[in-house]
Amino acid sequence: MKLVVQIRLLPSPVQAAALEATLCACNEAATWVSNVAFERGESRNFALRKHTYEQVKSRWGLGAQAAQHVIKKTCDAYTTLRANLRAGNLGRPGSKRRRQASDRPIAFRPGGGQPYDDRMLSWQISERTVSIWTIQGRLKGMTFTASPEQLSTLARYRRGESDLVHRDGMWFLNATCEVPEAEPNTGPVDFLGIDLGIVNIATTSDGQIMAGRQLNRIRVRERGLRQKLQKKNTPSARRRLKKRRRKEARRAKDINHKIAKHVVAEAERTGRGIALEDLTGIRERVRLRKPQRATLHSWAFQQLGEFIAYKARRAGVPVVYVDPAYTSRTCAQCGHIDKANRVSQAFFACRSCGFVDHADRNGSRNIRARGLELWRRGAKSTAPAVPRSRSAAGRKRGSTASDATLCKPGTSVPGS
Repeated sequence: MKLVVQIRLLPSPVQAAALEATLCACNEAATWVSNVAFERGESRNFALRKHTYEQVKSRWGLGAQAAQHVIKKTCDAYTTLRANLRAGNLGRPGSKRRRQASDRPIAFRPGGGQPYDDRMLSWQISERTVSIWTIQGRLKGMTFTASPEQLSTLARYRRGESDLVHRDGMWFLNATCEVPEAEPNTGPVDFLGIDLGIVNIATTSDGQIMAGRQLNRIRVRERGLRQKLQKKNTPSARRRLKKRRRKEARRAKDINHKIAKHVVAEAERTGRGIALEDLTGIRERVRLRKPQRATLHSWAFQQLGEFIAYKARRAGVPVVYVDPAYTSRTCAQCGHIDKANRVSQAFFACRSCGFVDHADRNGSRNIRARGLELWRRGAKSTAPAVPRSRSAAGRKRGSTASDATLCKPGTSVPGS
């Protein structure tokens, strides 16, 4: 499997200026190539290269490899745009957001990332230095910093391209590594159901609850601080806003990594698979009041699911995705479905058999049962694929994003 290892570069001021000039030139060239592709209606790599390759080299002083990567980056951007349009990620046909994306050429930021291959970049891992191409010549002996684990991964598994990224005044190289996977567990004894939520980030069918109270409080505090600083709009307020950029996202990412690591380790230790909810399109389906929208859209459920999926794949733990419809209303004991079963956000009481449990724990038990049933029907361990077509209302009922048969068809509901 492919993993990305992020390495921080430590360039001198002269080296940093050369890197910045290189990124600006490459992205300015990519914007020009994008205009040519839009005017000609041609976004295939080899066909577009005939119209732009020589001019990109001569006009911006790029080398042969850099010019090819600029053209390829532009083609990849249009491929991604078409995929998003087909999937409905940019709104309905005719909507303002869709028109803005499709009716004009793609533009690249001056500081956007640039791919480097082994002809443009060489690593000296033992010395912790790199030799990198720029428009001002090749920079040799540029130092970088990395943890021992990152150095080991780089030395053993690095393959293919690396991306040069400039973010918040820092320089990074995102190196692609092909890490071997563990032998997949084709006969799990059971499944570990994971209920994802906002109040409780994750609840397992074993009864363990990872509460999101602290993270949600931090998000509310950061949101209020951003509003105050934006209203103040002084130079010091803008500096503080810039300094605090992505702090909330980094904290949420760290928490999601820890939860995913714990869940996968528990499933691997007990010889079980993992059952996750397929929450594709939930933000488009749910209608909330304005004060609740920021909370919903800051919910990083997809990131947590992706972390669990790739860590499980690396450990050989099977993962299945189930329809979350009515998991919050279904009794895990007798199977009775009733809206009144969900007494409150945290309390579940079955109106049929009288079974009482924590609402999220009950939902995770239903997810576990559906995952086990799907596996017995022959579902494969796979991450959700991008649907071939999807309306703004969400995915088609009756099938998951990975085309597996659902246990119970129906419309997904929030809060499960």
